[in-house]
Amino acid sequence: MEEHDSGIRDCIVVGGGAAGLSAALTLVRARHSTLVIDAGRQSNLATAGIGGLLGHDGRPPAEFYAAGRGQLLAYPSAELREAEIVRGVREADGSFTVTLGDGRTERARTVLLAPGMDYRYPRLPGMKERWGHSVFHCPFCHGWENRGRPMGVLASGAVGVHGALNLRGWSDQVTLLTNGGPLSDQQREQLAAGGVGLDERPIAGFDGPGAGLRAAAFVDGTELPIGALLVKTTLHQRSSLARDLGASLTEPDEMLSVEAIKVDAMFRTGVPGLYAAGDAATSVPPSMAAAMASGYLAGAAAAVQLAVSD
Repeated sequence: MEEHDSGIRDCIVVGGGAAGLSAALTLVRARHSTLVIDAGRQSNLATAGIGGLLGHDGRPPAEFYAAGRGQLLAYPSAELREAEIVRGVREADGSFTVTLGDGRTERARTVLLAPGMDYRYPRLPGMKERWGHSVFHCPFCHGWENRGRPMGVLASGAVGVHGALNLRGWSDQVTLLTNGGPLSDQQREQLAAGGVGLDERPIAGFDGPGAGLRAAAFVDGTELPIGALLVKTTLHQRSSLARDLGASLTEPDEMLSVEAIKVDAMFRTGVPGLYAAGDAATSVPPSMAAAMASGYLAGAAAAVQLAVSD
């Protein structure tokens, strides 16, 4: 199956993160010609180390991706290109054509979408420079590194209560910071019963040394000492490519707020030949482990389709 029409590949994988590289490795090991097109915007590059990935716990993400690319490119049917995809179409014969930022086009029998997601969170002063360190969205990824410190949770409503109660596993001092957001009486009772503090005042920003966090500063001029902050994020598609190719997206919900590509158990989108994996195709909290697993399954499903059609 390594022999193919020079004008068309078996698969184009969009994204060179954990899901995309995992999918591509699965495909090339099945001897399918695979082009990975990577824009280089992996969401965890800002962090010092990967948290909770078996065999790679604490490894710098950039080092992990470099090793993954090296292993992938050892296979003769693999190719990787650093580029941005600006447009995609499904042709009348069922193949796919993508247009790159420099105007070049690439064509494949199948496409596997793994571009990651755009993480959006409140841009209060002092958050961006601490993102992925003392300010984070996933306690399972960063809770251990910040364990035992007084922690804050920036959110409101059900998601704020859920996040604050969950964070008690890493700290005995947790405060929900609603920044003026709403809470019901029942939610206040849940916080009190769980030993979680509550501060509803408007926040001016966050302060601390370097990437560390020392305190949340309020508009009234006072501060609350905290050493880490869990933040509610919303995840959005980075481009219109999934829609352009005919995929459907989920509706964001209160707890997860994920604008994900709809897929079945084998990460098929419902468009023949189009698959999706990783953060962009799941409505569960994102993680490296989940991304790699979904990439493997999506890559295997695409490989099976290609083999059957051959």
